Amino acid sequence: MSTLTIRLPDEQHERLKALASSRGTSLNKLFEEFSTKALAEFEAETRFRLRAARGDRKRGIEILDELDRMHSEKA
Repeated sequence: MSTLTIRLPDEQHERLKALASSRGTSLNKLFEEFSTKALAEFEAETRFRLRAARGDRKRGIEILDELDRMHSEKA
């Protein structure tokens, strides 16, 4: 396991500590959750871009538009 040091404004640090506390977790676990989510999103986008490069660009845009509509209807 690695150690990572980051610099944050004091106010942001306090807000993140409060968020972690409200979730009943540590600040370390909160950042672990954030990084896991960010990596999953990055990997999904990478896979999508690779598939899109091999596919039909117009159909890909249609699918994204459809997803946008579905997402906006849920909100």
